[in-house]
Amino acid sequence: MRRLRALLIKEFIQMKRDRLTFAMMVGLPIIQLLVFGFAINTDVKHLGTVVFDQSLQQEGRDLLTAFTASGYFDIKYVARSYQEVNDLIEQGKAKVGIIIPPDFSDNIKHGRSASVQVIVDASDSMAASSAISTAQLIGQLKSEEILIKRLQSAGAQKPARPYDVRIRPWYNPDFVSAFYMVPGILGVVLTMTMVMITAMAIVRERERGTLEQLIVTPLRPHELMLGKIIPYVFVGYAQVTLALAVGIVVFDLPVRGSIGLLYGLTSLFIVASLALGILISTMATNQMQAMQMSFFIFLPSILLSGFMFPREAMPEFFRLLSNLIPLTYYLEIMRGIILKGIGLHFLWTQVAALTAFIFAALTASIIKFQKKLA
Repeated sequence: MRRLRALLIKEFIQMKRDRLTFAMMVGLPIIQLLVFGFAINTDVKHLGTVVFDQSLQQEGRDLLTAFTASGYFDIKYVARSYQEVNDLIEQGKAKVGIIIPPDFSDNIKHGRSASVQVIVDASDSMAASSAISTAQLIGQLKSEEILIKRLQSAGAQKPARPYDVRIRPWYNPDFVSAFYMVPGILGVVLTMTMVMITAMAIVRERERGTLEQLIVTPLRPHELMLGKIIPYVFVGYAQVTLALAVGIVVFDLPVRGSIGLLYGLTSLFIVASLALGILISTMATNQMQAMQMSFFIFLPSILLSGFMFPREAMPEFFRLLSNLIPLTYYLEIMRGIILKGIGLHFLWTQVAALTAFIFAALTASIIKFQKKLA
């Protein structure tokens, strides 16, 4: 313990002297949480829309009112030709084009099917999916409304629906994107800072020449690993605390589960990220190489962990590959505790996976690290 305590004091002194790095580690999570929390929104609304209404009748205006009232379509342009609609969409000024034919009102009045063309710029798949599903729903609702009016005018009773599907969304009933994204952003920020800082720990000692001093000390490899990890555990807790405070105050993030359990399981993820950084540090020969290897970890963590895309939609190989990423399990822990309020008896598999990853990464780091100059 005396040897480890001396190394910890050295690390804290070094952290205190490098104030810029420490400020970045503490301030970066807040900045990124605010930027990504507001910018990343899976519920795409207010799509720029161009309208080419050839009927110029009340029925067409009623349909357009339904589109704008949904909040997903903002009519910004009124075109006078098909070519104008095409040009506005090609230029990116409009994402959606609504074309109402000349016989639209006549078809409705005479009980015929009235077609409406909705052109969607599908170069942005997320915006396109939102526009298509909303347009289809509006069409169904307006059709049902007209059919009911016709039956009532004919003296018939309102027919019962063949299917009565009642949907009850749990945990995030208002579909607030920030509630889903903020816990994920916190995990991504912890991965970025913890892995990168520790990835350069031993490499920095080697480049500065201080590794020679550590080599002649009676420090054992596992003590050196712990000495590099423990100080940044406190930094990780500071990041989590500040990020949670911002999420609760700014985004009104609900925390339905135990805060104590959240902090306890967060410590496993912090140590797992630090262990991964230490493993990279033992393999890299310079800080540039360590940074490049860290970035090689970041992209798969973001894309495969379920932060951006659901893992259920991934091919089998990549879904299995995501099981090797600590962020995958931490996102399930964060969203489970914060949004669902579940306890440890539902999260024991994630805890076991993070514990196994820590053991494997630290063991590999100790084996890889040789107490001698490379």
